Amino acid sequence: MADLKAFAEQLVNLTVKEVNELATILKEEYGIEPAAAAVAVAAGPAAGAAAAAEEKTSFDVVLKSAGAAKLQVVKAVKEACGLGLKEAKDMVDGAPSVVKEGLAKDEAESLKKVLEEAGAEVELK
Repeated sequence: MADLKAFAEQLVNLTVKEVNELATILKEEYGIEPAAAAVAVAAGPAAGAAAAAEEKTSFDVVLKSAGAAKLQVVKAVKEACGLGLKEAKDMVDGAPSVVKEGLAKDEAESLKKVLEEAGAEVELK
């Protein structure tokens, strides 16, 4: 079973050039048409990419800039993080800065939405 898992991982990590070479080898040496090989190999990277995306369970909310409505962003950071006014202002003034770390996807997107509505430029990492 371990050999099959290693083989599957190798297939998932193939480049486009390597997939084309594999398709040529399969056709010439084994009589397998490249279209069938390309579909089989293309399914592998898609599944691998989905698995990699699912692995990300912890997100950091990063304030890139306060935008034009700095006061509104300071208020939003203050409320979201439970900080004092000075700490929230320092965080906003120090942008780019991490507002919160290790959040679930839903929480991170919710906080991002609140900050963007206040006028901030925010990204999830």
